[in-house]
Amino acid sequence: MISQKGKNAAFDVALVALMVAVIEVCKFAMIGLPNISLTAFWLVLFSKHFGNKVYYVVPVFTLLEGIVFGFNLWWISYLYAWPVLVLITRIFRHNDSAVIWAVISGIFGLSFGALCAIPYIFTAVDLKSGLAYAVSWWISGIPWDITHCVGNFVLMMLLYKPLGSVMQNLQKQIKH
Repeated sequence: MISQKGKNAAFDVALVALMVAVIEVCKFAMIGLPNISLTAFWLVLFSKHFGNKVYYVVPVFTLLEGIVFGFNLWWISYLYAWPVLVLITRIFRHNDSAVIWAVISGIFGLSFGALCAIPYIFTAVDLKSGLAYAVSWWISGIPWDITHCVGNFVLMMLLYKPLGSVMQNLQKQIKH
């Protein structure tokens, strides 16, 4: 016989797996669009509606990304960039404005390249050269960051209310 605690643990594992699967399926469905994905959108919604369980989603998602696309410098940035978004979301989790979440998601998309440039600081023989390389890498990617920003903003504006409502209903059903 499985205890209530065991049932909750099994449910939580299944929920985390489902959240990761949703992110991955959406990512692959949109893979042809440059720097436009639903990853930030889903991490915001999952953080708001499933709380601390999202802290398990990020490392599993990051590990899968490394397995699928290779473990490289960009992968290292996933270890801290996505947790930054989750932390920001947890701080502002009581806000329910699509505009606020779109702005937060847009800013995150715009800053994503800067966050991803950090590991490049450590690829040169000295800190000054590494910093110069990281800054040049970041600057060359700004057009992609702008695309990421606009994509995150638009997707959040379009999907936050309808899917947020679905997530609220799901959250209520899970609590009962």
